[in-house]
This record gives sequence, C-alpha cells and structure tokens, in this order.
Amino acid sequence: MAAIGHTGTAQWSSRFAFIMAAVGSSVGLGNLWRFSAELGTNGGAAFLIVYIACIFFIGIPVLMSEYIIGRAGQSSSAVGSSNDLAIRSNVSKLWSSGAWFGMIASFLIVSFYCVVAAWVLNYLVRFLGNGFQGQSPEVIAQQFPDMVANPNSIIVYFFVFALITIWLVARGVNKGIETAARLLMPLFFMLLIGLSLYSIITGLPSGGTQKAVSFMFTPDFSKITPEVAVSALGQACFSIGIGNAIMITYGSYLPKGVSIPKSAVLVSVVDTLVAITAGLAIFPIVFTHGLDFSAGAGIFFQTLPTALSEYWYIGAAFFFLAFFAAITSSVSLLEPSVAYVAERLKMSKAKAAWVTGAGITMFGLVSLYIPAFFDFIDQGLAGPILAPLSALLIVLFTGWRLDKAIVTQEIAGEGAALGRFILIFVKWVAPVFMGIVLILGTYNKWIAPLIAG
Repeated sequence: MAAIGHTGTAQWSSRFAFIMAAVGSSVGLGNLWRFSAELGTNGGAAFLIVYIACIFFIGIPVLMSEYIIGRAGQSSSAVGSSNDLAIRSNVSKLWSSGAWFGMIASFLIVSFYCVVAAWVLNYLVRFLGNGFQGQSPEVIAQQFPDMVANPNSIIVYFFVFALITIWLVARGVNKGIETAARLLMPLFFMLLIGLSLYSIITGLPSGGTQKAVSFMFTPDFSKITPEVAVSALGQACFSIGIGNAIMITYGSYLPKGVSIPKSAVLVSVVDTLVAITAGLAIFPIVFTHGLDFSAGAGIFFQTLPTALSEYWYIGAAFFFLAFFAAITSSVSLLEPSVAYVAERLKMSKAKAAWVTGAGITMFGLVSLYIPAFFDFIDQGLAGPILAPLSALLIVLFTGWRLDKAIVTQEIAGEGAALGRFILIFVKWVAPVFMGIVLILGTYNKWIAPLIAG
C-alpha cells in the first residue's frame, strides 16, 4: 500500500525508494553523453576538479533547498508548495516564481529529451542487429547526421519513448516512478560497472586505459579558465537535476523521518560517482582506438559506434544503459508539470499525465522536425536561462525569505549539523555562482552574438 503524506498525496514507501528515484532523476543521459562531452572538450581532469567543487559547494545547497521547499510546502506540486511557503513566511508570491521557471524548464527539456532518447533507441536496435559491422569509420560517423536530418527514420522510437514515459507517470508515485527506479537503477548500476571493467581491462594492453586515467585524473591547472568553470557549474546543475522543479516535487513525497541534508549529499555523491564511472567506461575505448576525445556529443553517437562496430553486444549494452538512464530521467522531468496540472485542474494523476504528455509530445515533434528549435530549447532557453534562474530564486527564497522556523524544522534531527553547515552555502555561496552562470549563459548565448553581428 502507498504511504500517504500530510497533503493526502502518496509518498515514497521508504528512504531507499526515494533515493533510487532521486538518483534515477539525477542519473540520466547528462551523466553519459553530456558529461563525457564536457569532460572531453574542457580539459579532462581540470574540468573534473571544478565540477566536483561545484557539486559540493553549489549543487548540494540548491538540492537541499528544493527538498526543504517540497516537504515543508503543503502541496503535491512544486508551484503549490512554493506558494504555500511564501504565504506562511509572509512574503510575496513572487518568491515562488523559481518553481514556475523550473517547471517550465522541465516541461521543455523532457520534450527534446524524447528526441535524444529516440536516437538512443535507434542505435540500440542497430547494435542488436549488428548493423555497424564491417562499415568504415567515415560511414558510421555519417549515420548520426543522416539520422538527425531524416526524422521520419526515428519517429516510431520517439512515440514509443514518449508513451512509456507518460504511462509510468500516469501510474503514480509508487506504482510508476518508484517501481521504475527500483527495477531500472540496479540494472543500470550493474551494466555501468560491467562496461567500465570491460573498457578498463581491454584498454590495458594498448595503453588506452593509462591514457584515459591520466586524462581524467591528472590535472593541468592552466586549463582551468572562466569558461571551463562556467561549463562545469552548468553541467553540475544539469546532472543532479536542480532548477527544474523536480526535486521540489519529489521532496513533497518525502516522509518526515528522512534526513534532508543527508539525502542531498547522498544523491549528489552517487550522481558524481556515476558520471566518473561513465567516463571510465568511455574514455579507455576512445584512447585505445585513437579516436577524438574532444568530439563533444559525437563521442556517444559517432565515436563509440566506430570503436564497437565489431562488438555488437558491448555496443548494445552501452545503449541499453543509456535507455535506462533516459527513462528514469524523463519520468522525473514530466512529473512536476503533471503534479501541477492534477492539483490545479482537480484531475486524477493519470488523466493529468496523459494531458500533459500530449503537450510534451507536440513540443517534442517540433524539436524532432526542426533541429533549430531543439537547439533553441536546449542551448538557448532551458539550459542557460530557465534552470539557473530557477535555482537562483530557490536558494534566495530558502536562505533569505523563508521562515527560519520552517527551515529549522525540516533539517532537525538526523543530519541537523550537516544541514546548518550547508545552509551557509545556501545563503552566501550558491546565489553568487548561480547568478554568474545565469549572467554568463545569457551573455554568451544572446548578447555576444548580437555584439559580434
């Protein structure tokens, strides 16, 4: 039977279930595709050092803030919880706008996430059919841009993934999201560890593993630039899923007995370890085969298929891994909008999921058939503006405007000392750096091109 919380909505059945769901939300294609791409193009170990610092000093404070708002708010949606706390703290509802921006960001992100997942499913089917065997590197590499240019070739995969996502969310917190996380995350971890061991062992004779380890863990501090720092912070936010209203929503399903500070640290640590392990699964293969480690997104859809063209079962395992990661993240991205629609329009969770799912499917189709719209949502709006703006408003609200008694109550008990320590960063550190990311992201994407043009 599902546990029922103070709002009358379902709660996670256990701390383990919550951690699996939260980690599943954080661990997505960002850890596999995007992290490797960012690491490869931003100096390897230098990027990793800054990335880990961003996780601990900025990501964890924002994550804890979102959990506090979610559990303390007397609502099942991120917007409702933020509004409730603004009223109880006797401040303007404008302070709840962080949840609004986050919810809009997650809605837009899941729409193009379905497109990326369709790419993943396409490559999974190709590997299962041994479709890359005997092809030259040039032919394999060209298949990715050809696929993007021919959306009809992946339209079925797009609808399959979108329907799976909507169906899981429609089943509710316990039967849908929690069950998917409980089943898929252990499989994900086993596959990831197995692929990492395979990559490391097979790369030892050629020296590829040694080169990969040096690239990832021997820093050249001269490569730490403001641009690298901004990229690392942006990836940290993207990876653990802050600024998308997800963790506020998940926090509203969190039982009172679970320590918020410890949960924020645990989810962030596991997410970081997954990203590093994914790097150890990918880069030994890249260096063993003498491929371009700075190929960006091409690492996953061009470099790996080239390296594994004769080993279809390993390639299929990589893309199964990516599919599991995509599912657990997509359901979390859809959940904030569904929770809001269900609450606002007095709908059942299932009906709200199908209504909202129809919306993300329509937006996703636009992204699928108009790549410029995909890039606009990913690199021009949701990533550089909406998500960091949401995170900035959330830490400002939690650290400066939220009733101190509410904050104290939510971090009391187990992990209270840790929570008080993290609150220092909530008030003084996270707002500064989230503001920098927002300003630089806006400048680099919108203002600099205007000046240059």
